[in-house]
Amino acid sequence: MPKRPSKAARPPRVPSYCLHRASGQAYVKVRGKVTYLGVHGSEASRTAYAAAVADVLIGREVQAPKFTASGSPHVVTVREVCDRFVTYARGYYVKSGKVTAEAGMVATACGHAAALFGDQPAEAFGPLALKAVRERMVAKGLARSTVNQSINRLRRAFRWAAGEELIPASIPAALAMVPGLRAGRTTARETSPVLPVADTAVDATVAELPEVVGDMVRLQRLTGMRPGEVCSLRPCDVDRSGEVWTYRPAEHKTQHHGRERVVFIGPKAQGVLLKYLARDARACCFRPCDSEARRRAEAHALRVTPLSCGNRPGSNVSEAPATKPGNRYSVCCYRQAITRACEKAGVDQWRPNQLRHTAATEVRARFGLEASQVVLGHSTARTSEIYAEKNLAAGAAVALAIG
Repeated sequence: MPKRPSKAARPPRVPSYCLHRASGQAYVKVRGKVTYLGVHGSEASRTAYAAAVADVLIGREVQAPKFTASGSPHVVTVREVCDRFVTYARGYYVKSGKVTAEAGMVATACGHAAALFGDQPAEAFGPLALKAVRERMVAKGLARSTVNQSINRLRRAFRWAAGEELIPASIPAALAMVPGLRAGRTTARETSPVLPVADTAVDATVAELPEVVGDMVRLQRLTGMRPGEVCSLRPCDVDRSGEVWTYRPAEHKTQHHGRERVVFIGPKAQGVLLKYLARDARACCFRPCDSEARRRAEAHALRVTPLSCGNRPGSNVSEAPATKPGNRYSVCCYRQAITRACEKAGVDQWRPNQLRHTAATEVRARFGLEASQVVLGHSTARTSEIYAEKNLAAGAAVALAIG
């Protein structure tokens, strides 16, 4: 006589679709737990029963269905997935107690999907729907790289929703099958690569900048810092014990990956920075309030009206700034100051991040790609190649010699 299979090896028993006579509700009973499914005989209760059976067959605890005010089962929509993921992103993408720009970009990407398919069930959002959202972005004039990044954020939203058991795991798996837009194979706008800025343009711009901002530009050009690292530089972050100083930013771009960022400050950069270190150790070295104080001092030194006549220093309300100068430059204000100086100097506009490309290109030409990787703080040389332009002059010299 064959042995009876053990209890653990037996297939799960499918629960019956039952009627609770007192309330008219349908229910299932699994391991002594009763779960109500809605009005007995209704399509909603049948759908909930099918979901309960699926839970039993995969060995998961039966989930009670959610219902709307009308009694129909709750359907997770694309808008609900987007809204819930945006809320999650605002709590997850936080650095130093502040929400980062990534949370805003997540909200923008989700907004495109919600605009087209917000009221549709999230389970019906497949590859064709994702492509439709992508086409909407292209039609709005977004660059190809921006579109690809936004589509990746949408994929991330649906992966998160699957992890929260809001939608089946098959949905994000299907969305992963949609390839990104390729250069030359789409009508999406292409962005120009970020190129180094010529030192002649930098020098002409610095001549039109306030002294504090001009020193920020000089320091960034010599060290290859990121704009945010220049703005957040503090005396306490600089180790001056060696011949070459080292600056370890308290916060930086790859901080959440557990990587350390070290900026090397040589003699020329030390000469620029030294006069800004004699202050409170935790105060930023470059401050708008200091720049404004120097501007006022210079204006007072050029004053031709006797002190006994006219307004006293600081009493002219019409010249007072709308907001009081702060204790730290933001990257946006730093960039705006450079833009205004470019206009005054009559040179093509450039952005502070181009200084990083200029420094990287010089380091690569003189010391090689590996040295450029160390100076820029990249984990791979491949990333450094984006910043450090190849030395085409070397190739031309080879051609002259052997060609």
